[in-house]
Amino acid sequence: MPKLETAHIDNCTVYHLPGRDWFYLLGPQNCSTRNLTFGLAEFPGGTLAEAHTHDTQEEILYTLSGVGAIVVGEKEVRMEPGVAVFIPPGLAHQIRVDGDEPLTVVTLFSPPVIPGAYDPSKG
Repeated sequence: MPKLETAHIDNCTVYHLPGRDWFYLLGPQNCSTRNLTFGLAEFPGGTLAEAHTHDTQEEILYTLSGVGAIVVGEKEVRMEPGVAVFIPPGLAHQIRVDGDEPLTVVTLFSPPVIPGAYDPSKG
């Protein structure tokens, strides 16, 4: 029988990835989901994260706090509280944080992601 599963940010695995900390809340590593990975990313103030690409994953970002931009080549999309962004597989992107306040975003991947496997510095 299906069951309700929960996670709390204080008890989740934190991945210290290039330019951000990523909190693994729910995914195949810790619950019965098979098609999603859900987490929270925090980018320090005044930073530009390294560009990366997810070869097979769709990603949705939702900005909770802070301001910045998602950068795709020469194009930028403003990120501020309330903004959601869809990133299709194969699109190189990076996050820039404007100001001193961290940028905090909810992340959703499908199919599930292996945290950090897509970062160029990990390869």
